[in-house]
Amino acid sequence: MPETIRLETDTRETLVDITSQVEAVVVRSGIQQGLVNVYAQGATAAIMIQENWDESVQTDVVNLLRKMIPQGVWLHDAQDGNGDSHLKAGLVGPSETIPIISGKLGLSRWQNIFFCEFDGPRRDRKVVCTIVSES
Repeated sequence: MPETIRLETDTRETLVDITSQVEAVVVRSGIQQGLVNVYAQGATAAIMIQENWDESVQTDVVNLLRKMIPQGVWLHDAQDGNGDSHLKAGLVGPSETIPIISGKLGLSRWQNIFFCEFDGPRRDRKVVCTIVSES
């Protein structure tokens, strides 16, 4: 039972907390035990589970990836100037799978689900949530 979350981003590189939207998908599903796969559609976006308490962690992630994969030095930049965005998305990965336990996301207290934008701003990003029931 896939469901699509739509979102808008306002900067080129950012992590957007989508935990509450994914939680809502899980609740609507009525599934008590299973898995939810959270998948970013788009070759320049990714999904990451990360610290939720201190926003500096999300900033640190973006800054680390900027240092590791700088903008403007890749062959693909000749096409549309976003070679670094593709590499960052590939490194982080397009999806995460989270257990559903007693109808809730099986995240720890300090974990949230983040949509990683590497080529924004974008008006219509899509995240596909697919739930698989244990039974």
